[in-house]
Amino acid sequence: MMKEDNRNLLLAITLSVVVLLGWQFFYAVPQMDKQKQVAQQTQQTQQAQGQSTPAGSPSVPGQPGAVLPAALPATPAVETREQALARSPRIKIDTPKIAGSISLTGARVDDVSLKAYRETVDPNSPIIVLLSPLGGPNAYYSDFGWVAAPGTNVPLPNATTVWSADAQVLRAGTPLTLSWDNGQGLLFKRAISVDDNAMFTIRDEVENKGGAPVSLFPYGQVVRHGRPTTLGYYVLHEGLIGYLGDHGLQEFTYDHVDKEPLLSPGTNGRVWKDALGGFVGITDKYWAASVVPDQARKYEGRFSSVQTGSARTYQADFLAEAVTIAPGATVASNSKLFAGAKEVAAVNGYERNLGIKRFDLLIDWGWFYFITKPMFFLLDWIYKHVGNFGVAILIVTLLLKGVFFPLASKSYASMAKMKAVQPEMVAIRERYADDKMKQQQALMELYKTQKINPLAGCWPVLVQIPVFFALYKILFITIEMRHAPFFGWIHDLAAPDPTNVFGWLPLGLTAFLHIGIWPIIMGITMFVQMKMNPEPPDPVQKMMFTWMPVFFTFLLGSFPAGLVIYWSWNNLLSVTQQGFIMRKHGVKIELFDNLKGMFSKKPATTEVVPAPGKPANTNKK
Repeated sequence: MMKEDNRNLLLAITLSVVVLLGWQFFYAVPQMDKQKQVAQQTQQTQQAQGQSTPAGSPSVPGQPGAVLPAALPATPAVETREQALARSPRIKIDTPKIAGSISLTGARVDDVSLKAYRETVDPNSPIIVLLSPLGGPNAYYSDFGWVAAPGTNVPLPNATTVWSADAQVLRAGTPLTLSWDNGQGLLFKRAISVDDNAMFTIRDEVENKGGAPVSLFPYGQVVRHGRPTTLGYYVLHEGLIGYLGDHGLQEFTYDHVDKEPLLSPGTNGRVWKDALGGFVGITDKYWAASVVPDQARKYEGRFSSVQTGSARTYQADFLAEAVTIAPGATVASNSKLFAGAKEVAAVNGYERNLGIKRFDLLIDWGWFYFITKPMFFLLDWIYKHVGNFGVAILIVTLLLKGVFFPLASKSYASMAKMKAVQPEMVAIRERYADDKMKQQQALMELYKTQKINPLAGCWPVLVQIPVFFALYKILFITIEMRHAPFFGWIHDLAAPDPTNVFGWLPLGLTAFLHIGIWPIIMGITMFVQMKMNPEPPDPVQKMMFTWMPVFFTFLLGSFPAGLVIYWSWNNLLSVTQQGFIMRKHGVKIELFDNLKGMFSKKPATTEVVPAPGKPANTNKK
């Protein structure tokens, strides 16, 4: 029957979701653990061997023949973060959102911590450290400067240059200026300001006091030594990122950059020329460091990976068009640095107010961008009224059920009509048992006459799939969900349910099995929902539908608690809604009969084929 075809389609859809989620559970999660171990081993190797990249010697973009900053001698051993910070005179950074310092040696922004975010839900845990200095562990920094045009021999500020500053502390709304004179007629000044969040504005000026014109290329870069210890999520991008004008959004994982063609000996990467507008940087799940060129000037964007001993250095940079400084003239280059948490309001505000082209794509909204982002705004709006993102998820789910109620009602009305014409469908199947084509034609004619949509029952499931993945994306990528509590034992909606029922059993299973209370609630609600409908006649389908709630219970044990709460609540609402609509249209609710059937043993029967002219006889055993 077509009802069975509906069931097959629903089963196919469900199995597709199972495959996607199963891939996350059985492949992606083990891969993440493996990559974390590799990253940790790499870091330990660096600590044992010493930082193979010369401290203070970032590679700088340029064209063939361009003058590059000189490198400092290699550090004999990796220092602690505190020791690395103490090696250079510094300007303190103190704003409402970030703390840290700027190294006057090289004028690098290499010390940024995020005041509002901690490593765990424990309020006493350390705050998040984003940028770190050269010479210490996990070096990660940004700098700006000038590259000389080919054939030009002029001293430029580099990684060893010690700048002078007109202030000791950089505060929001209070800019300061760095300066350095090359002693050959060029005076370099850098005005740095920072807002209340995490956006630095950099204005580099060069005054030509000499007697000949000089051509220079302004650049900006973000450099990271080694890989972070938390990467590998297939549902979001971590690595190098940029929006490069007409070249569009570019997202390269660390492995991707490593496999790019050689740009120069030991350096893999890719270059995009004549870009206008956008940004380049390096992004993590919740944080990012990104340099923003002047949006009105063309530039060359580059992602690169440099082999440095046993590890690699990753770099995202821009090289802007050359400027010529005539004798007695001063030129300026304006750029920005974002170094902070990827808060949706802040990122969108920078795109809108600063005119940074597609800066909102710094947050990986995914394929369902057109659903995910509006849904986040709805969740955030409700959160501002109720004060709890978990409650906001429940309310949004309820609203979605209301929006899709007419569709669900039509679906069950169609199912009621299907049940009414079931005897005619059986007759058609028997009449054309040997001719499947005529059978389908007759069924379709019946549907047309009775105005039945045989696929109507699938729509409620289909429309939920993008909503489900959109909410999954929101819970997974938005920092607003990080450490957002619900009620009871749920202190972080973006993390799995911390309870584990196997921890209550003396079986030693907690090392590889983790199922919290909420996944079990979800499994129960899914089981009840499936028992609302008649059981499929096919034994294979029956077995799959019976065990599917159990499978999903184990599967969702590692998923964000917010997603499991959503699914549980959605199942409960679906059961209530389905029961109401089925009663309204006179469709029998099979829940209690199916539950009774699970616990009642049906007597076996054997059918005896009657002799010609004799009535059928059934013997019960």
